[in-house]
Amino acid sequence: MSYVIDRRLNGKNKSTVNRQRFLRRYKAHIKKAVEEAVGRRSITDIEHGEQISIPGRDIDEPIFHHGPGGRQTRVFPGNREFSTGDRIARPEGGGGGGGGSQAGNSGEGEDDFVFQITQEEFLDFMFEDLALPNLIKRHLTGTDTFRTVRAGISQQGNPSRINIVRSMRAAQARRIALSGGSRARLREALKELEQLRLQQPDNLGDIQALEQEIEQLRSRIDRVPFLDTFDLRYNLLVKQPDPSSRAVMFCLMDVSGSMTQATKDIAKRFYILLYLFLQRNYERIDVVFIRHHTSAKEVDEEEFFYSRETGGTIVSSALRMMQQIIADRYSPEEWNIYCAQASDGDNWNDDSPICRELLIRQLMPAMQYYCYVEITPREHQALWYEYEQIAEYFPDSFAQQQIVDAGDIYPVFRKLFQKRMVT
Repeated sequence: MSYVIDRRLNGKNKSTVNRQRFLRRYKAHIKKAVEEAVGRRSITDIEHGEQISIPGRDIDEPIFHHGPGGRQTRVFPGNREFSTGDRIARPEGGGGGGGGSQAGNSGEGEDDFVFQITQEEFLDFMFEDLALPNLIKRHLTGTDTFRTVRAGISQQGNPSRINIVRSMRAAQARRIALSGGSRARLREALKELEQLRLQQPDNLGDIQALEQEIEQLRSRIDRVPFLDTFDLRYNLLVKQPDPSSRAVMFCLMDVSGSMTQATKDIAKRFYILLYLFLQRNYERIDVVFIRHHTSAKEVDEEEFFYSRETGGTIVSSALRMMQQIIADRYSPEEWNIYCAQASDGDNWNDDSPICRELLIRQLMPAMQYYCYVEITPREHQALWYEYEQIAEYFPDSFAQQQIVDAGDIYPVFRKLFQKRMVT
């Protein structure tokens, strides 16, 4: 067996580059492991890293080896078991350490390659190819966000931003302009002096006159400074307004008595996934949390996920509160408005048509995207069928999906926020 050993020293950050290349190569395996991890994790550790296992057969690398045939008659130094001419018995089971079809009580092996991905890498794979649908970039007057950009060269500026190359180029151009004529005359005078000394060495008057002229020319050239403050050039940096996409996501969760603890946990996991997605991909986005039973209440993140308040079910109370908040704080002319609603489908029967009318006539015209998630293993109830009518009016900005158990959370989330082709 021949071995090729790479003894070159690792360059700076080479391990990081190799790791990223490895992650790209086994992307399919890692994405599958991430999807499985999201389904089985609890609420508190959904954003942590993950241990990935890749089958050993999938990471085999090509190796150099001898071709088939031939006989090896050498005995290597240090061998204490065999002599020249000895025959080596074939291993039982026909394998060379790769494992056989029968079990044994000894030996060891490693079937899979296992490694750990970080929290950042886990979230990268989890939210890959996801985006908020129909996100429109609105330029707001009076925006307070700016970015610094290069804007050419200036003759005034901070000494820390001096451009040495441009400054030296300007200095050289100035010296050529101010002393170019003197340098040309100096070259001519030197030639004339050399010829005069060779041809008329006794003409001392002309020789002294040329020497005096040469001295004056050199003095004039030396008086031109090598670098002047006029030559200095500075990199010009200016601040430009940075228009950003301002978006708000409304999270509506049913906390009525019909929502069991398991159903509420699934809803919370869906919203935590949504919250992580928004925080990671969008710098300027507001999240409004609304809990409702017979009445709705705007709450903070802590109360939204951990409060134990319960009651009856009137979904329209949450929709009316969202409508009021939009009117007070989030003008549709300036904000991209999104909503994610989670419920078990139960609602007061007379309230479901009210929800449909509220959405069709008041809310959906101002919405970029509205998604409804029904968490129930049972048959759909009146609210689901009322929402199906909304989907007919707004097929591009309204979506609804059903979640039966925790394993459906991530696939449903990807369906709702899959990046769409722009037409």
